[in-house]
Amino acid sequence: MYRKVVVLFVLAGLALSVPSDTYGPPAHHQTYKEEPQPYQYQYAVQDEYAGTDFGQTEESDGQTVKGSYTVQLPDGRKQTVTYVADHYGGYKAEVTYYGEAQYPHEYGPPITFKPQSYHEPAYKPEPSYNPAPSYTPEPSYH
Repeated sequence: MYRKVVVLFVLAGLALSVPSDTYGPPAHHQTYKEEPQPYQYQYAVQDEYAGTDFGQTEESDGQTVKGSYTVQLPDGRKQTVTYVADHYGGYKAEVTYYGEAQYPHEYGPPITFKPQSYHEPAYKPEPSYNPAPSYTPEPSYH
C-alpha cells in the first residue's frame, strides 16, 4: 500500500513538472517587434446590376490609423463610418447617413439567379469540323 502511494505522488509530480504549453516559445526566447510602418490604401466596389456599392480608405503614420468606409444600405441610405485608432485613445468612430430610408409600399418579385451547374457547361459546344478517319481497317479473315 505504501509503495502505491509513493508511486502515485511520483507520477503526480512528474505530470505537474511537464510544461502545459509544449508548442509555445521557450522561456529564453527573445521576441522581436517590428517598428510600425506608415501605409495608405483605398478600394471601392460598385456594381449597379447587383446593387453593390461599398469602399474604404485608410492611412497610418505608424502610430495612428485614420480612415473611413462607406456601404450602401438595403433601405437606400449610404452609411459612412469615419474612424481614428491608436494605442492611447483606442478606437473612435463617427457614423453618418446620407439620403432618406425608402420603404416601398409594393414589392416586386425577388430577383433570383438560377445556379449554374458545375457538372455540365453553360453552353453546348458543337464540333466545328468532322475529321476523316486517318486509316482504313483491313478486313479480317477467320
